[in-house]
Amino acid sequence: MEPQMIADSQKSRRIEHAVAISAKMFLKNGIDAVKMTDIADACGVGVATLYRYFGTKTSITIAAMTHLWSELKRMYEQVFETDTFRSQSGIKQLSDLMRMYLVLYDSHGDFMRLVGEFDLMLQSGDVPKEALRDYEQSIINFYPFLENAYLTGLKDGTVRDDIDFKLFYLTFGHSMLELCKKLLRGELLPSDDFSAAREELSMLVKIGVSYLEKQKQP
Repeated sequence: MEPQMIADSQKSRRIEHAVAISAKMFLKNGIDAVKMTDIADACGVGVATLYRYFGTKTSITIAAMTHLWSELKRMYEQVFETDTFRSQSGIKQLSDLMRMYLVLYDSHGDFMRLVGEFDLMLQSGDVPKEALRDYEQSIINFYPFLENAYLTGLKDGTVRDDIDFKLFYLTFGHSMLELCKKLLRGELLPSDDFSAAREELSMLVKIGVSYLEKQKQP
């Protein structure tokens, strides 16, 4: 192997290692609390090297968030591609898919809180959209699975055929994600009471399923 190829390979491994380490640190401590020097120390490299690889903390943060979404995406997509899942009725598939937001809330609350912090970082900074292309592609896109489930439901007669399904998906997905992030941020106002947080999320799923399900004729 040529010396340049060896050097490039080593650099690539160091970059991947730095991304994975920074992702773990952000999950544990949040974005603001982690400094570039902290990441460099944890990776065993100089901070100048880290800046040479990524340029800014924003860049390594975007890479870390892309890494975390990609890990979740691989995990969940395997479930929806099984014969067991596909053998269910369309409305049952839709219900299971919509409940995945509850799984994100229950099992990946630290990540969802981090997503909320990341969104605030993007809003307050001047990040060009081009820099977010890989991040956008990494986000779990439930739509193809939901659309296939909806088409299955049309065939087996378990879902309505008189709705704009894409509009429903956008409305439901935005509502669930924003509610997840709000509940995980914690109570802020004196009147806030999140003691039934999970029940709120479950209610949204039930409302969504009820909207989609084809009512049986009396």
